Amino acid sequence: MSFRAALFAAASLSVLAGAARAEDTPQTRPSDPATQLDEVIVTADPLGRSKDDVISNVAVVGGDELVHRRQATLGETLSGVPGVNADTFGGGASRPVIRGQTAPRVKVMNDGAGIIDASEISPDHAVSGEMLLVEGVEILRGPSALIYGGGAIGGAVNLIDKKIPTAVPRDGGEGAAEVRLGTADDERAGVIGMTVGAGGLALRLEASTRRADDYRVPFYTPPAHEDHDHDEEASEGFDRLAGSFSSAQSATIGASWIGSRGYFGAAYTEQHGRYGLPGHSHEYEGCHLHGLSLHCGEHGHDDEDDDHDHDHDHEEGEAPVVDLVSRRLDVRGEWRDPVAGIERIRFRGGHTDYAHDEIEHGAVATTFANEGSDARIEIQHAPIAGLRGVFGVQTSDSDFIAGLPGQDEQFIPQSRTRNTAVFLVEEKRMGDWRVEGALRQEWQKAKAVGRPDVEHNPFSASLAVTWDFAPGYAASISAARSQRAPHVQELYADGVHLATNTYELGAADLSEETVQSVELGLRKTQGPLTAAFSLYRYAYDGYIYAETLDQYEDFRLIRYAQADATFTGIEGEVRYAFRPDLSATVFGDRVHASLDGGGPLPRIPAARLGLRVDGYRGPWSGNVEYVRVFDQDRIADFETATPGYNTLNATAAFDFEAGGMSSQVFVRGTNLLDETALNHASFISTLAPLRGRNIVVGLRTRF
Repeated sequence: MSFRAALFAAASLSVLAGAARAEDTPQTRPSDPATQLDEVIVTADPLGRSKDDVISNVAVVGGDELVHRRQATLGETLSGVPGVNADTFGGGASRPVIRGQTAPRVKVMNDGAGIIDASEISPDHAVSGEMLLVEGVEILRGPSALIYGGGAIGGAVNLIDKKIPTAVPRDGGEGAAEVRLGTADDERAGVIGMTVGAGGLALRLEASTRRADDYRVPFYTPPAHEDHDHDEEASEGFDRLAGSFSSAQSATIGASWIGSRGYFGAAYTEQHGRYGLPGHSHEYEGCHLHGLSLHCGEHGHDDEDDDHDHDHDHEEGEAPVVDLVSRRLDVRGEWRDPVAGIERIRFRGGHTDYAHDEIEHGAVATTFANEGSDARIEIQHAPIAGLRGVFGVQTSDSDFIAGLPGQDEQFIPQSRTRNTAVFLVEEKRMGDWRVEGALRQEWQKAKAVGRPDVEHNPFSASLAVTWDFAPGYAASISAARSQRAPHVQELYADGVHLATNTYELGAADLSEETVQSVELGLRKTQGPLTAAFSLYRYAYDGYIYAETLDQYEDFRLIRYAQADATFTGIEGEVRYAFRPDLSATVFGDRVHASLDGGGPLPRIPAARLGLRVDGYRGPWSGNVEYVRVFDQDRIADFETATPGYNTLNATAAFDFEAGGMSSQVFVRGTNLLDETALNHASFISTLAPLRGRNIVVGLRTRF
């Protein structure tokens, strides 16, 4: 099914839908820290169940929690949720890391439709989308992410927004505005969004702006490579991370036609961003291959002499800059009770034209571009013999360019990827037992200029069972066999990739990556003591990884290869409410990942253990949070161990009414101990410490 055909289908549904108001669904956590969360609806779940009714592991971040903790990037915003980290790359780019996995095994979506950008290719590429405009984030792990395809084999992140209205405001209009200031990077940010409407029509307008300078870090001495004379730089340390600045501006206009049995709407969003790349070096850009060996500079790296001139970027004193623009059209619709036997039909679609230039010394060094579409239709049938289920079709198309002829990086030839999939989810309740099964079949074709076309047909299946063995208690087990088709980078790469200091070689003969997973879960949702734990194991057959073939100093020749691998881990939290207005939560996670018989996998996040105390009294609310991040010395070849560190965070907020509007002023401090924090999940962990002590002051008003 083409994207245009899907859009036509959605438009047809909208014409047939009836006329009255659609109901809003709660999508965010309540602001009251003591309120139970079991009624939070998971919009990424095709059956529209509450958070605690979904058998697999789902986390929801929204409401005041999201307002207080959000950062400029998605990965940093979510880092700290049990099982979720970030592969940070300065202040402008970070992707979510779920249970030790990141892109292309973690899929980021916008209300169920895939986000099209360049973030799957490299850690220095930001996930497009403005966090200031996000109303909530859903994090799906395990079988719950299966229906979103092989790109979600490690998990899925769904961003919830209001860009397409689903209801007409009761008083004809509603909105929110927020301003915030930060100390560590001189952050200045503001956002406003409002919805107006009458009859069956609603209009949405949004705009945001954000600017931050290089952020401050505790005094830190970067490690000196044993083969380089870095003594002068190392002795200086630094308290501002050069190249960690960022800025962005976004605007959206959306409209919906809303009826008694559904809605149909569209929105256009344009985002412009600019951010620096700390630690980005061109000292190895002249390296090339002699067979399967590296040749760098005027000599081979195994020669006796050492007259190679590295031409370090830090000596030139200017960090590279990413200048991006993303233009996106979203179309969404829902039709309830269209015909007998069908309860609901939902459509989600998006088309994105994304591009960014990497600028060095005022000139464009490399251009990345991705134009693509993603469309998804879900059909929910009426119960059949106690079975509730959804059948769906999804299609995506991506045209990708990584570097133009003559530019510094052109390590992936111009390529195109098409993917079509069908999926089915069914659920049956039998007293205290619930059983859920899901199937997904994909057909993917990839081609690149001058390279062989390849096809893959990944198939995935899962089965999950939960037992409500006592009031408020549930135990679950889920098992899945999931497959992922290789990414174009893994198939076709051939060239220098400066962000990761590698020369990459793809392999067009890679087969589907297959994982067999099992997860045990335990939840307690009632009473003063609540808890949620997950224990999981992922056994990969044909895990695609970067095999190092040769090395010269810090530069490696890697080729994408396949081997068996195993991921095991645990994550969870326990919360106790001492009284309705005071509670404490202990949380933590740990993941262990290795190639079978081949040692640890790289950039696996360190284990964490934390304690948070939440409270409120009248208009006041707040929390204090302490997190211990442990040493990570279980490392892969060519990796550097990272020491543990302590993080102390605190938030205070005051709610008030003024001028007929509900407002909140808040103060949040992060890394209050001002400790040096090296993120092991980052490609530049030892070059780019995390932000030092930071105080953010904000004001949010709803009208």
